[in-house]
Amino acid sequence: MQKYKHILLDREDAAQKLRDVIPMQKLKEEAWNIVAVSKGGLELASFIKGKLKNNLQILFLEAIVAPNNAECEVARVSETEEIVLNEELINAFEIQYDYIYGEAHRKHEEDILSYIYKYRKGKPFPFMQNEVVLLVDEGSETGSKFMTALKTILAQKPKAVYIATPVLPSDVLELLETFVDDIFFLYDIDDYVETALYYENLETMDDEKIEEILSKDLKDNR
Repeated sequence: MQKYKHILLDREDAAQKLRDVIPMQKLKEEAWNIVAVSKGGLELASFIKGKLKNNLQILFLEAIVAPNNAECEVARVSETEEIVLNEELINAFEIQYDYIYGEAHRKHEEDILSYIYKYRKGKPFPFMQNEVVLLVDEGSETGSKFMTALKTILAQKPKAVYIATPVLPSDVLELLETFVDDIFFLYDIDDYVETALYYENLETMDDEKIEEILSKDLKDNR
């Protein structure tokens, strides 16, 4: 664990290093859609994109936690209401599926729809049929964000899907590799703890920062 502690300075540093492993010329020529799967991932994605004209989006996801443990994520839902379940935890805690689907609907109605109206002025996530998609996040502790995003994107029949993330657990890397065309990463870590540990500075993304990135991207692509 100590070997990788603060291995990255911040999201900008991580992005610059990822640009060395992502085929940036191919990304530009094939007009890949860059899709962040978290708010922190959005800032990282904006640094990866730089001055390129590729479309930058954020796919909104929300965690569903165990009834009596707010720290235990048992499922995740996307803005298109695709759900990925952690069957092992659901069975271990004897959680009813009615609870999972009820919480997924509530999270979508109360949280995700508010994000869509706040940050995207009510516009739905663009359809990715026959498109090339690069999913981006600042790290991946369990793979649930990427798996939920993948379920959402693959249902739209894209041409290809890639993942870019600076750090992720070795077992999550093996899992994700079976679903995507390629994964661009810097470090796969056996004893992964939490994403923040691997950054010296990982600032919380506030509303103003998110709106700034999305509005700048819209302006740059006009």
